Amino acid sequence: MTIDPVTLRTALLHWYDANARNLAWRVLPSARAGGTRVDPYRVWLSEIMLQQTTIAAVTPYFERFLSAFPNVEALAAAPLDAVLSLWAGLGYYARGRNLHACAIVIADAGGFPQTPAELEQLPGIGPYTGAAIASIAFDYPAVPVDGNVERVLSRLMHIDAVLPAGKPVFRDAAAQFADAYRPGDFAQALMDLGSIICTPRAPSCAICPWSASCLAYHASDMQAYPRKVAKKIKPIRYGVVFIHINEDGVLVSRRPEKGLLGGMLEVPGTGWRAESWSISDAMACAPVAKLNWQLAAPVRHIFTHFDLRLTVYFVLLRGVDVDGHSTRIPISELNQAAIPSVFMKTIIAATNAATRK
Repeated sequence: MTIDPVTLRTALLHWYDANARNLAWRVLPSARAGGTRVDPYRVWLSEIMLQQTTIAAVTPYFERFLSAFPNVEALAAAPLDAVLSLWAGLGYYARGRNLHACAIVIADAGGFPQTPAELEQLPGIGPYTGAAIASIAFDYPAVPVDGNVERVLSRLMHIDAVLPAGKPVFRDAAAQFADAYRPGDFAQALMDLGSIICTPRAPSCAICPWSASCLAYHASDMQAYPRKVAKKIKPIRYGVVFIHINEDGVLVSRRPEKGLLGGMLEVPGTGWRAESWSISDAMACAPVAKLNWQLAAPVRHIFTHFDLRLTVYFVLLRGVDVDGHSTRIPISELNQAAIPSVFMKTIIAATNAATRK
């Protein structure tokens, strides 16, 4: 069976014109045809937020960011803490730091570069994101390849390259579809095809605009593609946190700039390790000695590479001094602070336990 990129492009764009998802950051085909211009800032912001995150999770964050920082100049001028506080809960916090750094570079340059190669030189932008921004925002003839696109192409062409090592094979396959005619719409159409039709389980092949040419559909082996290395079981790490609450709020400190959750706020605690912590070893890490620490509900948080289990202790009392590297955030302001969701879970567990006392 022959793959004809021109015929497939035409069929997919026709399908997209009728079925494009109405997303907060997207200019629909009808609006584009009517002269509505695509805002590179909105495209870039959405693509960074969507890395490793779902559309449902991203949409409210995207809208809050636009309200606080309506353009790249406003984002560049904002303090990093203000950016990270709005990012808190989205995860993968290096993206938030890179977003701010990238905004500064773009604002200083007077605007976005327009080719994938130039975009990839900016903080936080890789091959997929560079191709996505260039094609969607600037109609550059590039085809961005994410997990959805890999799945579509692997089934369409019976690509046996194993992911993730085989990513270059998929980029080469996608390049066959690069064209100067509506490259932004085609890129988004391909993303939509993978998201709502060519899904990982139970793909809707009967209504797919590419089913007539799809090798996997004709062989009835859609579930065999894409080929992937079996996922490893995530290791478990253990830690203990200490939630110290007084009339001024919750005790927090700032994590180092580099590393996991870099630059974000955290509650005091132990390190994270493969072995569980004894009470005596954990208490040696408590921020204030000789307090009546009480147990709250434990917290579990899943990171990309490990499963974290946290024992939560809390104490509720007035006016205890702590070291000068820490500060307090009022309970009413916690949702506006740059606190990662893993630590917000522990604070919620502690405050819930404290209210029952």
